[in-house]
Amino acid sequence: MKSKGPLTTQPNLTLADIKRDYESEDACKALLRDMRWPDGVVKCPRCGNDKVYTLRHKRFHWQCRICQKNGYRFSVITKTIFENTNYPLSTWFEVIYLMSQSKKGMSALQLHRMIGSGSYKTAWYMCQRIRAAMRDKDFPQLMGQVEVDETYIGGKDKNRHWDKRQHRRGGWDKTPVIGAISRKGNVVCQMIERADVPTMNKFVAEAVSKDVSLVSTDEHSGYQYLKPWQGLPHETVGHRHGEYVRGEVHTNNMESFWSLLKRGIIGTYHNVSKTYLPLYLAEFQFRFNNRKNPDIFKAILAGC
Repeated sequence: MKSKGPLTTQPNLTLADIKRDYESEDACKALLRDMRWPDGVVKCPRCGNDKVYTLRHKRFHWQCRICQKNGYRFSVITKTIFENTNYPLSTWFEVIYLMSQSKKGMSALQLHRMIGSGSYKTAWYMCQRIRAAMRDKDFPQLMGQVEVDETYIGGKDKNRHWDKRQHRRGGWDKTPVIGAISRKGNVVCQMIERADVPTMNKFVAEAVSKDVSLVSTDEHSGYQYLKPWQGLPHETVGHRHGEYVRGEVHTNNMESFWSLLKRGIIGTYHNVSKTYLPLYLAEFQFRFNNRKNPDIFKAILAGC
């Protein structure tokens, strides 16, 4: 009997490869240079002109002939997340790799222990910058059969210290998050202020293509105008009545992503503030959408 093989694609690089191939700063900078300027450094990152030349006395540094009156020089890490950092690029590369391969995320405290950073704040700062690089800046609209669902991020009132409990029901103190997923495809999610009709319809209009064959949601009232307002082939399942699947109509894939997100937040990070929640959403979204990408490490580097 033939084996079906692994469910996910194995990465092209291992942590041992990262440590061996990018042990020196020159090797790291050479990779960044080749990824950033595959045809050579021909444009200035400040003014965009092609009159740049290499500084012979300083490796991986260039100067713009137009901007040189202002003394402007740039390096391979100019306008990247690595700019103005004292940590070696080899350490950054290790952190990026570890974050890319951890399905439920990796806390800054754990990374602090592993890389031996000077303080926890340093590791946290690095993680936040890497999460910012994971943001999908040009995300295409979802096609095919799409599921849309909402969830709420935050702790339960009964788990708070006795003097911080509000003794109120519902998810009033939690942060709403809405997401859409194309079956066997990508996911997109974002934090919202309110789970109301205008907000949820706006999200669907931006994330979902008009040419989809099906949009599945639960019976939340925020989705009730997707068919009359946007003309989408919208169907719902009644969770309140114990209905979770009706033919092809369900939100199981989106709920699986929510489960992965919440297990990561509860089990790995324990608590995520509303201020930084969009960065954590970007991390889980990017890692999920690149789950079959063997070059996920370089995909993150490309966004740095």
